[in-house]
Amino acid sequence: MTNRLAWIATLVTGLFMVAQYFIKTDATNAVYTTLLDYYQIVFAVSMIVGGIGLLKQHSLKVQRSSQRRGYSLITIAAILFMVIAAVIFGTGATSPYQWAFNNLQAPMQATTFSLLAFFVASAAYRGFRIKSAPAFVLALAAVIVLVGKSGFGEMVSQQLPAIAGWVLNNPSTAAKRGILIGVGIGSVATALRVILGIERSYR
Repeated sequence: MTNRLAWIATLVTGLFMVAQYFIKTDATNAVYTTLLDYYQIVFAVSMIVGGIGLLKQHSLKVQRSSQRRGYSLITIAAILFMVIAAVIFGTGATSPYQWAFNNLQAPMQATTFSLLAFFVASAAYRGFRIKSAPAFVLALAAVIVLVGKSGFGEMVSQQLPAIAGWVLNNPSTAAKRGILIGVGIGSVATALRVILGIERSYR
C-alpha cells in the first residue's frame, strides 16, 4: 500500500510538472511555486537525515575500533563543529563557520578537484593511442587545440590559433551538442520510467 501511494504521488506530481510547461495559468503557476517551496523543505530535511546517517555510520566505525577510525573521528568533529558554530555564531563573514569554510573546506575541495587533472591526463593517454582512423583524428584534433591555444601556438604557425578556434567552434561544438541531446533523451527516458512506475528506486 505504501509503495502504491508513493507511485501515485510520483505519477501525479510528474505529470503536473510536465503539463505546467504547456499550460500556463495562474492556478498552475501557483501550484508550481508551492511545489518548489515544498521541494526546498524536502531538500533541507533530507540534508538533516543524511547528516544524522553520516554521524551514525562513522560512530559505528569508531566503536568497532577500525584501523581508520581516525578519519571517522575527524569527520564527526568537523560535522559537529560546523553545526554548532553556525547555530551559536551564525554564518556571517566574520563567523567561525565562514572561517572554517574558507580556510579548511574550500582548500580541501580545490585539492580534490585538482586530482581530476591527473585522471583526465591518464584517460587522454589511453584514448589517444592511435590504433584506428577515428583515434588518429581525435589525437590530431587534441594536438591542434592544445598547441594552438597555448602561449607558443603562434610561434609554431600564425594560422594555428585560428585553426584551433575553428575546431572548437565547429566539430567540437557539434559533438558537444550531440552528447547533450543524448543526455536530454536519457533524462526524459529515466523520468518517464519513474513517473510510470517502471523504475522505483524510491521504494
